[in-house]
Amino acid sequence: MSLVGELARICLRPAAAADRARAALHVAAWTGAAALGAATPLAQALRAGYSLPGNAASHAGDAWADLLHDTSLGCMHELDDFHREALLHPGPVVIPAALSIARRQASSGAALLLAVLRGYEAMIRIGESVGAGHYEHWHNTSSCGAAGAAAAAASLLNLDAAQTSHALALAITQSSGLWQIRLDPCDAKPWSMARASQTGVQAALLAQAGVRGPARALEGEKGFYAATCPDPRPERIGANPGGAWKIHQTTFKPWAACRHAHPAIDAALGLRDAWRAQDGWRELPAGDIRSIRVESYDDALAFCDRAQPASPQEARFSLQHAVAVALSKGWPEAEDFSDSAIADPGHARLRALVHAVPDAGCSARYPRHFGAAVTVSLKNGREMRQELRDALGDPERALTAEQVLDISRRLMISAGWTPVQASRRLGTIMELDSLAGPGSVELRPLPPSAPQV
Repeated sequence: MSLVGELARICLRPAAAADRARAALHVAAWTGAAALGAATPLAQALRAGYSLPGNAASHAGDAWADLLHDTSLGCMHELDDFHREALLHPGPVVIPAALSIARRQASSGAALLLAVLRGYEAMIRIGESVGAGHYEHWHNTSSCGAAGAAAAAASLLNLDAAQTSHALALAITQSSGLWQIRLDPCDAKPWSMARASQTGVQAALLAQAGVRGPARALEGEKGFYAATCPDPRPERIGANPGGAWKIHQTTFKPWAACRHAHPAIDAALGLRDAWRAQDGWRELPAGDIRSIRVESYDDALAFCDRAQPASPQEARFSLQHAVAVALSKGWPEAEDFSDSAIADPGHARLRALVHAVPDAGCSARYPRHFGAAVTVSLKNGREMRQELRDALGDPERALTAEQVLDISRRLMISAGWTPVQASRRLGTIMELDSLAGPGSVELRPLPPSAPQV
């Protein structure tokens, strides 16, 4: 059996109510992140660019533009969920694809949540299989995301195993997403993820219509692995086929920063709390600090060693800024990565003291574990250090459902939703499993005052 055939059969297994409840929690988390993204000028620019000529003003009747727009929103503030070994963010790609098809198929809530589970499963299993070399040049969320969107759409379209295999194969042939998007100042990342979602949905529709994909899209001599993966691990596609759904291994992100910065943020928060508890200080004595040392794995530095961020996007990819915020004020909120937060003199002073270095132990445990250590040295010679192997939100230190919903609610309120509106939407999402037709309720993460198209 081909790898896409094996993957299709794994994805098509049934799920329990607890699995669907976990999927609902991911929809709720994505809703908060996407609602915050929807309130940005970039979201408006993307919507205009996604619309066909003449449609941008009305936004009406353009289902593809809706899908592209919604998929773009979940990643804008780096609040998207994350799978460590696959090194990708499934929610922003899979969930909009599932919602788009469910809305037009009048699918039940249970069917929608099952589609999300299956989309995560396909996307994560492929992400686990591509190897470390792929991640050097390819944005796994985009390059593996099309298959995730295809699996979700295929589930809602009630495709059988053979049709689902074709959907996966067709999606894989169009997979892309270059990492240059994180090296140059640009707005391409949301577009990259949007295209992955659209490609997956289109692949499922093509398979439904009888269009075939290459059976060896992954493992063939001219296939995905050969073209993009120096060290693929194809055995990961079918590993433990009856095990727990991969969604349960996925991390919820508590802070609006690159996931590679989260271990350092978490360590800095722990150090701050310990220092304040020990000395009774309300704030750290910033003027007495001589240096701040951040130790983490190699990719954390490759992505986030940025001492002088010049934009909110760069701040979200800056260990220096993230640690400065965590030490100076505590729990970072989304606005702590804004232009005004970058310009804050206190943050700037602390950023200048932060030195990031690779740690062999953290690198050896990566990507199974995302760890870091933060050491603060005072001018009087005193030193305090906080080290951790796993960051808050990872399965080993999981957020509760209440914490996930609270984070999402706060994000929605920051985006202009009233507390009642935010709570009502999140309540609907958490009850999806019992809804006969989620197409009858609005689940797009648009600002409450925006036209619901």
